[in-house]
Amino acid sequence: MKIALIIPINNADNSRSFYDFKFYADFLLTKKYISYLLAIPTLTSLTPPRHEIRVFDENIEKIDYSWKADLVGISVRTMFAPRAYAISDKYREIGVKTVLGGIHVSMCPEEALQHCDSIVVGEAEDVWATLLDDAEKGMLKQRYEAKAHKDLKQAPPASRRSLSRHMYFQDILQTSKGCPFHCEFCSVYAFDGQKIRTRTIEQVMQEILDINQVDPKFKKKNAIFIADDNIIADKKFARQLFIALKPHNINWMCQASINISKEDDLLQLMRDSGCGAIFIGFESISQENLSAMHKDINQRFNYIEAIKKIQSYGMLVHSSFIVGYDYDSEKTFNELIDFIEQTHLLMPLINILTPFPGTELFARLEKEGRILHKDWSKYDTKNVVFAPRFQSPQELVAGYNRIVRAVYSYDAIWKKLNYYWDIDFWKQANEADPVKLMYRFVFALRLATLLFSGNAARSKFILKILSKVFNKRVRISTILNMMAYNDFACSLVDDH
Repeated sequence: MKIALIIPINNADNSRSFYDFKFYADFLLTKKYISYLLAIPTLTSLTPPRHEIRVFDENIEKIDYSWKADLVGISVRTMFAPRAYAISDKYREIGVKTVLGGIHVSMCPEEALQHCDSIVVGEAEDVWATLLDDAEKGMLKQRYEAKAHKDLKQAPPASRRSLSRHMYFQDILQTSKGCPFHCEFCSVYAFDGQKIRTRTIEQVMQEILDINQVDPKFKKKNAIFIADDNIIADKKFARQLFIALKPHNINWMCQASINISKEDDLLQLMRDSGCGAIFIGFESISQENLSAMHKDINQRFNYIEAIKKIQSYGMLVHSSFIVGYDYDSEKTFNELIDFIEQTHLLMPLINILTPFPGTELFARLEKEGRILHKDWSKYDTKNVVFAPRFQSPQELVAGYNRIVRAVYSYDAIWKKLNYYWDIDFWKQANEADPVKLMYRFVFALRLATLLFSGNAARSKFILKILSKVFNKRVRISTILNMMAYNDFACSLVDDH
């Protein structure tokens, strides 16, 4: 069979977000996107070689509906469910069978069935082969459901052979699944379970070798994001992983719980093996909100001390915060702005509370009659889709916008960058992998083209940055990311 695997576009309405990377790509005059969905190389690895696979990622290319597919598979996340449904409907109109899977489909199976011929509920590893056999025989069932979580040690390594890898800024890898916590707003434990499942170190290293087989046409190794729900959930496995990664000389990032700040030996191993950043969900600085979220582990840690400890090892703390929980107010919004300034958190992600289907939060708010609508395209962490307890939706949007604008004003960005430059934070990284003079020169030229764009604050910032561009201690990608987040902040419109 000819099988099309599709990644729907992240932002169908062309609006801006923390996650679209449009400014980044436009600045570099490229169509590259941040990364692919790991579901696609997973399905590729599960597909027998007799089938022909073609991947269409709308974030980097248009779907070629004229390619005569026999079967179409789409992995669906909540915010692009409407787009996924539209793609599936279009294929069905031209007589092609479609299969929908992914976390949203697993949480809303009956809804998904209205837009496809078949769905996969749960993980695909133990049902995909059967589904393909049935499709070949013309006997595709409406529903395929995994009966249990897959033993990852028995799963094949993800295969990236069908991806246009040169079109992504980073690769993505998963070494374990599951999270021991049960945060009210999170769907991870509902989908992946709370039991920690790990692959073997040998499996992971084989996949690293596959990722590092760089196409000589492009000559560039991507950074790797290890997308484990919590990379230190199994500390024994984590220690073995970090030791095994060290000889491969890769740049990688990950997600971890805040208790990593107490694990000095793991922090050192992470730094030695090439980890440059750790993403931590701080979520709130309000103890009442943390309690309501069931984010018990965060309540036991001093955020300021944790950030200092992790960053003392030369790894940047990437942070995320949620606004809109029941105990939020103008006061807590102001406190969050002050906290981010005090801790010099470089690129915090601010998200409006979003009750994704399948979470305890969604069930609670639906029971309380506080879900405003189920337009999934608005479940993007920048729109309000529920009724806040002590604020109007408009007040929450205004508060969110104010936080983002404050954190990513050019004055705030300049202050934070200077903090990291003054302490020479990237010394080790820049000595190991400096940006070449030629690329710094190109970056300066691109900056100069924005000087007269009509944005006075940006022009002032650029004039100051130009004096830093050729300093090898200055990380060009960080400046560009910060400018992209400012671009998003400037795009925000208060809902009156």
